[in-house]
Amino acid sequence: MSASLLVLSCLAYVSMALPDSVLGVAWPAMSVSLDQPVGALGLLLPFGVGGAVLSSALTGRLLGRMALGRLLSISTWLSVLAVVGYAVAPSLWAVLLATTLLGLASGAIDGALNAYAASRFGARQITWMHASYGLGSVLGPAVVTVVISAELSWRLAYVLVAGAQAALGCAFLLNTRRWAAAKPRVPERPQGPAPRPGRGLVLGSTVFMLQMGVEGGIGLWGYLYLTSAHDLPADVAGLVVSGYWAVMFLGRLGLGQLAEQVGVGPVLAASMAGIVAGTGAMAAPGPVALAVGGMLLVALASAPVFPLLILTTSDRVGPARADRAVGVQMAAAQGSNVLLPGAIGLLIERFDAGVIGPSLLAVAVAMAAAYALLARPGTGRVPAGEPG
Repeated sequence: MSASLLVLSCLAYVSMALPDSVLGVAWPAMSVSLDQPVGALGLLLPFGVGGAVLSSALTGRLLGRMALGRLLSISTWLSVLAVVGYAVAPSLWAVLLATTLLGLASGAIDGALNAYAASRFGARQITWMHASYGLGSVLGPAVVTVVISAELSWRLAYVLVAGAQAALGCAFLLNTRRWAAAKPRVPERPQGPAPRPGRGLVLGSTVFMLQMGVEGGIGLWGYLYLTSAHDLPADVAGLVVSGYWAVMFLGRLGLGQLAEQVGVGPVLAASMAGIVAGTGAMAAPGPVALAVGGMLLVALASAPVFPLLILTTSDRVGPARADRAVGVQMAAAQGSNVLLPGAIGLLIERFDAGVIGPSLLAVAVAMAAAYALLARPGTGRVPAGEPG
C-alpha cells in the first residue's frame, strides 16, 4: 500500500470534516443573513444524513460499476459544488439543496474509502484515517471563528473550505489509476467454522448502529448532562466535551498500533467493556467527577471500534461481499447517529436530563451483547488474536 495513498485518504477525511464542523459555528450568522430562525438548523440535518445514508448504502454497487479513483474524484468535485452552494446560497432552500448534495458526496467518499481501507490498510493505518476526521473537526470551527472575528462574511469561510476541497479533487484526479494498482492485503484467516455472511452483516450493522448511538449521544447531550444533571459550570462542561473529542482523536492515533501488536479481537473486546464501564459511571449516582471520568473513558474505548470493525468486515461476510457490506454498515451507523440521540432527546422531554446516563448505558449494554454474538465462531467472526 502506497504511503501517498494513505496520506491522501487522511486528507480526504480532514476535508470531509471541514464543512460538517463549519455549519454549526457559522449558522448563527447564516440564519441572520438568510432571515431564518436559529432553530431552522434542525431542518438541515435530515437532508444531509439522508443523502449520506443513501450514497453509503449504494457504495458497493457504485464500485461495481466504476473504478475507485473515478468515484472518489466525482464525489469530491460534487462536494466542492455543494460547498460553493453554501457560499452563494440566497435562501434556506438553496442551503437545503447544498446540504443534500454534500451528504450524497460525503457518503460516497466515506463508503468508498472505508471499502478500500478494509481490504488494503492495517489497523494502524485505518485508525489514523478515521482520526483525521477529528483533526478536520478542529480546523473547521477555527476557520469560521477567525473569519467572523475579523468581521468578514461567513460566506468567506465556505469559499476557503471549497478551495481546500478543490485541491483535494485535483489530487484525486492526478492519482485516479494508483488506487487500482495497490494490491489488497491478505489477512491470516482465523481458525474455526466459516462465517455466515447474512448474520455477520446484520450483527455487524447492529454493533455499528449502537456504538455510534453512544458516541453521538454523548457528543450531542454530554454538555446538557453535565450542566443540568450535575450542575457543572457551563465553561467547564464545554471543556469536558472538547476533551471528549480530543481523547477520541488521540486514542485513534495510538490504539491502532496496539491492535497491530496484540490483535484486533482483544482490542475490540476491551473497547466494548470500556464503553459499558464508562456509561455505567455516567449513569451511577455520585460526584460529577465520576460522570466526567466515565465520559472520557467512553471516548478512549470508542476510539478504535469503528475503524477496526470496518477492517474486519471481510472476515464477517467474505471478501466477495465486503464492499457492499461496508456501505450498508456505514449507512446504518450514519442513520443511528441521528436516530438514537434523537430518541434520547424525546426521553429528556418526557423526564429530565438525568435520563441521559441510564439511556446511554442501556444502548452500550445492547451493543456489547450484539458484539458478543458477532464474535462467536461461525456467526460472522472477528479475528480473536491475529494482528490486524
